[in-house]
Amino acid sequence: MKKILTLALALTVGTAAAQSQPFVYPAAWAADQNTANKRGGELRLSTISDYKTFNPFTSAEAESIPGRLAMGGTGTVGLFTQDPRNDEFIPYMAAGAPTVSNNNKRFVVKIRQGMKFSDGQAITADDWITTWKIHTDDKVGSNSYDSFFLAGKPIVIKKLDNYTLQFDFPQTSASALSIMSYVPWPDHIFGKAYREGGAEAIKKMWTLATPPNQIVSPGMWTLDGYRAGERASFKANPNFGDWNKDSRGQELPYLSNMSVRIVADANAALAAFLAGQIDTVGMRNADDLAQTKRAIDNGSLKAFLKANVSPQATSQWIVFNWNKASDPAKQKLFRDVRFRRAMSHIANREAMVQLALGGLGTPTYFSTYPIFKQQVDAGLAAGAPQYKYNLAEASRLLAQMGYTKKNAQGYLTDKSGKVLEFNLSTNAGNTVREQLGRIFADEAKKVGVKVNFTPIDFNTLVGQLTAKGENRPFDAILLGLSGGSNIWPFGVNVIPCGTNLHSYNNPTNGRCATSQEQLMTKLYYQGDAELNDARRRAVGAQLMKTEAELQPVIYLVGGNFHVAFNERLGGEFPSALMNAYYGQRLTALTFIK
Repeated sequence: MKKILTLALALTVGTAAAQSQPFVYPAAWAADQNTANKRGGELRLSTISDYKTFNPFTSAEAESIPGRLAMGGTGTVGLFTQDPRNDEFIPYMAAGAPTVSNNNKRFVVKIRQGMKFSDGQAITADDWITTWKIHTDDKVGSNSYDSFFLAGKPIVIKKLDNYTLQFDFPQTSASALSIMSYVPWPDHIFGKAYREGGAEAIKKMWTLATPPNQIVSPGMWTLDGYRAGERASFKANPNFGDWNKDSRGQELPYLSNMSVRIVADANAALAAFLAGQIDTVGMRNADDLAQTKRAIDNGSLKAFLKANVSPQATSQWIVFNWNKASDPAKQKLFRDVRFRRAMSHIANREAMVQLALGGLGTPTYFSTYPIFKQQVDAGLAAGAPQYKYNLAEASRLLAQMGYTKKNAQGYLTDKSGKVLEFNLSTNAGNTVREQLGRIFADEAKKVGVKVNFTPIDFNTLVGQLTAKGENRPFDAILLGLSGGSNIWPFGVNVIPCGTNLHSYNNPTNGRCATSQEQLMTKLYYQGDAELNDARRRAVGAQLMKTEAELQPVIYLVGGNFHVAFNERLGGEFPSALMNAYYGQRLTALTFIK
């Protein structure tokens, strides 16, 4: 739902030759080399959220079937990828470095020839063009819509020939290579439907009822089967190995299958990992690490475990809905900066780190994740405020708003006797977020704020969060974002007004409600257009200061990244390359020992 990594525009200047050469994975990308060329076997994963669609243009979830199909050898398939050794962009689906002109606003890219979709059709420029057209049709409602605009102006993509694309940016962008690296979906399927039936035809495609053998993949995996509430299964795309080779020239992936088990919650995922039924799981806190270490020590589990590898590139936060036309009193409440600052003072982040993360995390106050230390330090130096845990200050701010009396139950009331309360939801099954919500509600009660905290279905929650209009269907939501970029660590679909994850204020017309929002939007595009790292961070510092003062989102905590996987797996990164950006391994280089 957010961002990517470092800029290397110097790499991009030059002429690229279209050659039918495969992408070769450096041997240094795997600590455990598959020198015996072991093949076959299944990578076993899990998720706590069931799937909503197979459609890549309507999917909005972080864990999705389209996301799995889009997996390439180095993340998702796209024109460029990053080398985990140095964060530099290198050609992936591109045949080489692009030719750059027009003051770093025009990029001409040759596409690697010889690539095919899972149905055997060649991947050509038409697939990028159609994908771009559909994503930028606002009637489709794509989660990637905002990624193709800068400062409200479109990025224009042209087909120069079957294997050449031209990207014209409305202004210079430090994120250009990231933006250009979107996933191409088949023109011969989606383009045909779009030309005949437009957005409505696209929205009806690839539902959960679509037979898996009709789903065409650009990436490493094809869909093999799906059972609602149970599992999704995948098999290797037979055409992927034609253009993805290991350092010895062997076709990738080594694996033949992958499965994703749908579990009730994070505790069930951990139990499955400890029982040896899945191969890897996210370690949430010290208790997860302790349980895993005990299982390894007593011999019931053979696994690799490394704690505190890096901060997570994630955040957990609470957002209040400014678009509550059906309840003017709540809309006024949520739009009052004193209320939002009071809520930040109520958030006991240290307790959240200790109780929900087992002490393995960091309090957060900004949309910029702690892993982006240079940008965070710049923001603090510029005076970005932190509204830390302080119940007395929260009470003082609420009193300024007229909440000075409590009823018999101890809740603050206004002059008419109406209780100061709101509903707060998170996704059921995410035990860390459930605990964060309970801690927040308990602290709120201490100052007389009634928080009705209810975990609900994840897909329902995402639908509420991304809804547009003057009367959106929620009070407050506790969720998170992941990803991130140290090029420009602010979300293109989060910060600017009118974007789909500008979650606190998302009216139909997309207008800013405050001057601070307008300034944040201006600073976002100003910073993205700045190619000098130091000057870009200085703009980011001002953006952080403005955002922190406005407190449109109450940032809570960020966890640490821990690595755990069953020792049946080989092909993991060298230890020095493991971090929250790149994870623990490339799936293409993973094999069963």
